[in-house]
Amino acid sequence: MLASEAKSTWISGCGMVLGLIGALASSPGRAQQLETPVYKPGDTWTYREITEKNANGWNQTLSEIVVNRATSSTIYYSTKQSGSTQAPKEAIAGTDWSRLRDVNGKETVINRPLAFPLSVGKTWDVEYKELKPNKDHKSEQWSSRCSAGGYETVDVPAGKFNALKIECEGKWLAELEPARTVVQGARASEDNTTMITNVQRTAAITASGRLYKAFWYAPEVKRWVKSVEEYYASNGTRNERYSGELESYKFSN
Repeated sequence: MLASEAKSTWISGCGMVLGLIGALASSPGRAQQLETPVYKPGDTWTYREITEKNANGWNQTLSEIVVNRATSSTIYYSTKQSGSTQAPKEAIAGTDWSRLRDVNGKETVINRPLAFPLSVGKTWDVEYKELKPNKDHKSEQWSSRCSAGGYETVDVPAGKFNALKIECEGKWLAELEPARTVVQGARASEDNTTMITNVQRTAAITASGRLYKAFWYAPEVKRWVKSVEEYYASNGTRNERYSGELESYKFSN
């Protein structure tokens, strides 16, 4: 082989290797890292959402989410149902769209669908315990693990997207308040009638169940294009399901 031919072959081989490395680096399911998007006032997403509950059947709504302002740590946004004459509801979220609220006097993350920077194989946990969340429960404990599994092609009303699928599985545990039963009766004699009251207390019991969530995140949308959240009772039956698909989106300049 001539020196010029050998040099040409070497250069061609290097080009193929570099091209392969570049293709692997840019391929969405391979070592690609998704950074936190930049949110601007006016960024808008509209979702078609379906709520299913055992006792109430199901209903469908068209919900609009609009960013009012954003900082390095927080998104201030408003939500409203399309066509509604009511004023939008204002809320806050982390830049990963995590939901926070007061739990036992401390601001706590109770839902974290994303965890930037995102990459295939990344996992994160959400855990918290709340004391006296309602009159029937002494405490509730929630725990789930989320993982970014891989990319899928998702077809929704807003279009077709190559989205990173994130799944969360977990469980809930509730300690019920002790029950108290009051039984009253009357005891009659020749002279009088006496009322008798018996108070019976039962020990606190626990109940548990499971949960499942999935989010399909599309980087160009800066949010998910599809979502599912399901909650299961102690006997394994599903009693709540929330799902949504992106109808449209627009970003401010």
